[in-house]
Amino acid sequence: MFTLVDRGNGQRYVVPAKSADESTVRLLLDERQEESVTVYTDGFRAYDPLEADENFQREAVIHSEGEYVDGEAHVNTCESHASLVRRWLSPHRGISKNKLTPYLRAFQLRRRILRKPGREALKEIVRTVL
Repeated sequence: MFTLVDRGNGQRYVVPAKSADESTVRLLLDERQEESVTVYTDGFRAYDPLEADENFQREAVIHSEGEYVDGEAHVNTCESHASLVRRWLSPHRGISKNKLTPYLRAFQLRRRILRKPGREALKEIVRTVL
């Protein structure tokens, strides 16, 4: 799974992926790219080829080197969100890969409506379902 966070609007995406390689990373980013993108990473090697691509700027915060924040660059939001996903999925042990996407969509909906008042939450649910 990949966790993506749009720093402009705060939207979070948890995306199941069959592999964690360069082509998967490019596909995930191209789907959400409107213009040049700065990618903040944890130093994972699948992101390395992005450095040569003019559409992407890459800022790496490499935990294995003891680095956790470098100015604006950090991946704490993604890591926090991923830990919430793991905790939410843990009671549902043994989720089939075929069913993972609907579980992740339900989690994302739950997170979007968590702090909204009754009517706003209901409107968000109806918009999502329809």
